[in-house]
Order: sequence, then C-alpha cells, then structure tokens
Amino acid sequence: MTSYRGPVVAILGHVDHGKTTLLDFIRKSNLTDKEFGGITQKIGAYEINTNFSGYKTNKITFIDTPGHEVFTQLRSRGTNVADLALLIIDAKDGVMPQTVESIFHIKAAKIPFIVVLNKIDLPEADPERVKRQLQKYDVLVEGKGGKIPVIEISAKTGQGIQELLELILILAEELNLTYHPTNPPFGYVIEVKKDKRGIVTSVILKDGTLKLGDVIYCLDKKAKVKAIINDLGKNLEKVCPSTPFELLGFDQLPKVGNLIQSNPINQEKKSTKIDVDEKKVDISQLLTEEGTEKKELPLIVKADSQGTLEAIEQNLSKNKLLKIVLKGIGEINKSDIFLAKITKAIVIGFAVPIAKEAEELAHQEKIIIKTYHIIYELLEEINEVSQLWQEKKEKNIKGEAKILATFLINGEKVYGIKVTRGKINLDSLVEIYRGEKLLGKTRLVSLQIRSKKVTEVKKDQEAGMIFSPQLDITIGDVVKSIL
Repeated sequence: MTSYRGPVVAILGHVDHGKTTLLDFIRKSNLTDKEFGGITQKIGAYEINTNFSGYKTNKITFIDTPGHEVFTQLRSRGTNVADLALLIIDAKDGVMPQTVESIFHIKAAKIPFIVVLNKIDLPEADPERVKRQLQKYDVLVEGKGGKIPVIEISAKTGQGIQELLELILILAEELNLTYHPTNPPFGYVIEVKKDKRGIVTSVILKDGTLKLGDVIYCLDKKAKVKAIINDLGKNLEKVCPSTPFELLGFDQLPKVGNLIQSNPINQEKKSTKIDVDEKKVDISQLLTEEGTEKKELPLIVKADSQGTLEAIEQNLSKNKLLKIVLKGIGEINKSDIFLAKITKAIVIGFAVPIAKEAEELAHQEKIIIKTYHIIYELLEEINEVSQLWQEKKEKNIKGEAKILATFLINGEKVYGIKVTRGKINLDSLVEIYRGEKLLGKTRLVSLQIRSKKVTEVKKDQEAGMIFSPQLDITIGDVVKSIL
C-alpha cells in the first residue's frame, strides 16, 4: 500500500535576489508561536504545513541551503533529492550570471520548476522584461509561448507567497509523489556537522520508514539510530519520507549527497575520467559506457570577460560535435565541477583562475579541467578533442540494423531486420534505440537469413534475429552492435 508524501523543493537564483528572505518569510508565516519557540537548530531543510485543503498532501519541504552549488552537490552522486525547484529572479534587476547558471543546473536535474519573480512591490519592477530575457535561455513561461509556471511575489511583504505555495502543491499533484511505508528506509544526506552530540547527519527519506534502533548505512559507514530529531527540535520515534530530520548514530562522517539505506555499499562507483593535472586529454578515458550514447561532447566554458566568452561560444558552436552545457564569467568553482560530474563534461577555462577547492574536488572526482590563454589554442585543441571523441565513439559501434518486422515463431519472438551499417555477429552485445533514446542492452542469440542459420550479417543484408533477454522492441527501432 502506498502513501503520499510532500514535495521537496530547492530554491535557486542569483545572489541578493531574495532566496533566503523568501525561505525566512515562508517559515515564519507557517509556524505557530508554540512551534516557533521549539526551534533549536538549522538542519538543512524544513517542513511546513500549508493548511490548504483538497490536495493529497498539504506539506512542503524546503531545502534550506539556497543556491545552485549546494543543489548540485546534493545531486552529484546521481540522484535528485529535490522533486522540483524555484528559480528566484529579482523583477527589477532581471536575469543575472548566477540566474543563468541556475537555469543550467535545473535543466541538468530534469525536474519541473517555477519561475518566481521577486520584489514585485518595487516601482522599478518589470516582470515582462524578465520574461523576455528568459526566452534567450529557452525558458518559456506561461503567456510567452511556453508552459513553465511563473508567479510574481514580494518576499518582503508576503505578496503572492500563498499563491506560490498552492502552485507548488498543484505541481506536486501532477508528480504523484508516493512511497511505501513498509519498505526499508531509503534517503539522502543533505547536511553533516559535528557538535556536542557527536556526528549529526541531516537526512531526507524518499521511501520507507526509519525508526529508533534501526541499523542503516551510508556506503560502508554503519549507524544504529540513537535519535531522530525534526526541524523543530522535537524527538521522534519514527520518520517518513520528505520530512527532514537529524540522525544521531554514525561514528564516521558521511558525505553530503550520499545514499542512506538498510544495506552497506562497499565503495562509491569509480569515475573513468582522468586527473585534473593531466595535460593531454586521453579520449579513451573520457568515454564512460554511458558517455558513448551522447550525441555531442559536453563542455563547461568559463572566461574572463563577456566579449571573450561570446567569441569562444560563437566559434565552438560551429562544431556540431560539441555542446556547451554551461557558460559563465569568472573563476572555475565547485559548482562547475559538480555540474561537470553530472553531465560528464570537460571544464574549459580561458584566462580565469581555478578555485583551490574546485581543483581539489576535480582531482577527487576525476574531472578534466583545461585552461588556456590564447583563443586559437583553445579552439584548435577542443575541436581536435571532439574529432577524436567522435572517432572513438564510432569505433564502439560495429554495426547497425533497423527493425522492419516482428514475428512469433514457435512461441519465440523473431525480429526481421536490415543491416544499414557495418556488420553484426551472432552472440554480439547490442543496444536497442528508439530515436536517440537507449531502450536497453541485450544479446543476439539467434541469427538467420531466410531459414539458414548464420554467424554474421553485413550491410544491406536482411535477417531474422532473436534477443535474450527480451526488450520492448517495435518496428522502426535500431539495433547497434557494440564492441
């Protein structure tokens, strides 16, 4: 039996656009005096009860660490703690550099978001101008040719905030956020600290129920739950998904973003990217198994000025093998490294420094950073890298075939195909694509031309194929034989 949980919401945007002010107003206006007096410490997130009726849940959890760097750090190990995001923009100042970075981070997370135009009470506020600015970054809001919700608020006066909270609940209804109470606990670390109580781990569950005395793990770190404390400082006997809480019981520090569950994991998945201080890019190490499915080589580009950035972008955009997932001005920072890990991108810097903490993180996460001081050297090397990357990617594909028909013969599903490129051998490992989407991997266990069994088919030949395990394959799908 499933239960509904409240949405977990992250807040992103440019500095001074009102993220913290909004969080403060929401919290203070949705707590009773009794509750407010019970607050003991910041735990990285808080839950409110909106008191709206007619929804599957009227609770909302806000991640109380506004900013794209923390948001991306929470995502850096392959999952989304947040169910949706708020993009906060000052209706007077409009789109700023960190607004743009936030847009890229939200899009990388592939979660729904609401554009929140703040400071609408100021006479200089111009929401229509901001909406037009957003179009440049493919953020099309309602009323401007798109479907992204937009709402006008004042985090200072409270104007529009109740409407914003109800809009969050409406989006949550569409997401149909559920969990199984009887499942083992499953969640993520959102903050870690040490105080007089010892190691204090802030957690948000996404499934199951956690109870006092339970044994849980963060990777190979074990904890017996000694205390569960909510954001109001109240001790709980148990906790369910979306409710943020502090957990006491770990003897070793877990990492932010890591998984909390009932079974140990021996080690984190190792990256195949090369060290940050490697001068020449080894393309074979750039390509993870997932990376070969990408159409373009992703880049994060940072430059010392807007003019230089535009010149670099204009030249790199001519190369269809490249895709800029983030561009910006200023030093290479931790946020860039977190995004590079998620998108499997190379970080490119022109005449900009690398923050020490970003360099250390890149070394730890095996992210490539390349820096330049001459534009033509940057363009020449990156274009060369993209060509080598494409050649390596193409070498991984031995042959391709298109599904033309399906048959059921002696209870076995047989697919009629025509080879469109290269050759495909019996017992090959193959990938099945529908358009550009990878449906899955399987193995070719039977290959026949007419009624004759063969071990190989070449370009322009037609044949019948049987795969194991079976996948949901239809006419028009593409079979790719991989090395």
